Amino acid sequence: MADGDDQQSLSQSIKGRLQQGVQNSVFRDKGLLDPDAVIDEDRIVGRDEQLDDIITYLRPALQGNRPPNMLLYGPSGTGKSLIINAVCQQVLELANSQDNQFGVIKINCQTIKSHDRAVYRLVENAAIEAGVEVGVPESGISTDQKLKRFYEILSTEFDSVIIILDEVDLLVGRQRDPSDDPAYSKLLYQLSRASQLGRIEGHVSVAALTNDPRFMEELDGRAESSFNPQDVVFPDYDANQLQAILERRRDAYQDDVLEDGIIPLSAAFAAQDHGDARKAIDLFRKAGEIADRGGEDFVREEHVRGAQEEAERDRTLTQMQGLSSQKKLSLYATAIVPIHAERNLKAVPSTVAYRVYTYIADLLDADEKSRDSYLRYMSEAETYNFVTSEKRGRGYGSGVHKEYTFVDDPSVVADTLADDIRLDELDYDESLIKSVVNAQVDDFFEGN
Repeated sequence: MADGDDQQSLSQSIKGRLQQGVQNSVFRDKGLLDPDAVIDEDRIVGRDEQLDDIITYLRPALQGNRPPNMLLYGPSGTGKSLIINAVCQQVLELANSQDNQFGVIKINCQTIKSHDRAVYRLVENAAIEAGVEVGVPESGISTDQKLKRFYEILSTEFDSVIIILDEVDLLVGRQRDPSDDPAYSKLLYQLSRASQLGRIEGHVSVAALTNDPRFMEELDGRAESSFNPQDVVFPDYDANQLQAILERRRDAYQDDVLEDGIIPLSAAFAAQDHGDARKAIDLFRKAGEIADRGGEDFVREEHVRGAQEEAERDRTLTQMQGLSSQKKLSLYATAIVPIHAERNLKAVPSTVAYRVYTYIADLLDADEKSRDSYLRYMSEAETYNFVTSEKRGRGYGSGVHKEYTFVDDPSVVADTLADDIRLDELDYDESLIKSVVNAQVDDFFEGN
């Protein structure tokens, strides 16, 4: 019986802790801080023109006519998915009240690797929307057979359909030759021609969403002609618009738990990153999660800053997956220079960073690459947007040298890399590293 009593006691303890976490949370309705949530019209900010355009383009679906194809383009987090989903939801509700079978078929192309897989996802989502069987296997039959089933579902189950292809530019497919057309070109041609060719009885229109303003240039002539979309442009949000967006989601939190400055700070961080509303909402949510983890009753600016550091660390980790160990070592050596330098360095001279790199390489018993190799590695770090660089005049012991400026906080980069290259497993004396950095910095400036 003792084991049973212990098990029951453990179960009650877990349940109590779960309930306590829910009851004591700073959140009231956390779902409002899901960037992909379909939200009410009164929560939409700074997109009146785009909202009006899409309403105008989709209104024919309620009048028994075919809406035009649309191309929604603009940077990530500028409201493309938000607006098209919000309007489609309202069209769906109005159409259903009129016994008009309107369907919204959505796929996100980011993780779809081929034209065949995209077609299957369309069949799958159409079947879910219509409440019918998929009717075809994922593999073992041709793409044309899957496409035929897709057209069959649309014809028998819907009067009018809009197909939303989010991040459509990422559906490139397996291009065996540089001259091969991307998969999205073929898919757009097939979908936009289906009604004209009599393969679908109802009305079908396509809304393609992309971050690439030159997307239409990549389509082949047939696809461009048949798709022929109405363009809807989504510019960056400014800091004031981002603040307004967060203010309209304030009720995701309990009353009086947000300290002053939380919303402006979240908006300011996101405004630095190309006016990305997704980032603003993510920071706003993560700050509350950090407060909850700490068992705190209020969300403070320190939680927003902690959320920003977590976001930078996550982004850094993702980007680092593509770097070799030598490139990580070069980046780490460069990042610790401004951290440990007693001088206020706005940029890191490559001469200094390379000498620190050789010291760290020796400490790790790693191969010590040449200065030219180090510079190549740092050039690649630029392509990953870790650093920017400028050429400067004569440096100590060399001619023209480069100076590197970190895009994010160098301490975040260094901390993440230190874990990755396992520096903590070595006899790593931080005070000694600091003295090495400052010796090289002093030598550099005394020689200029």
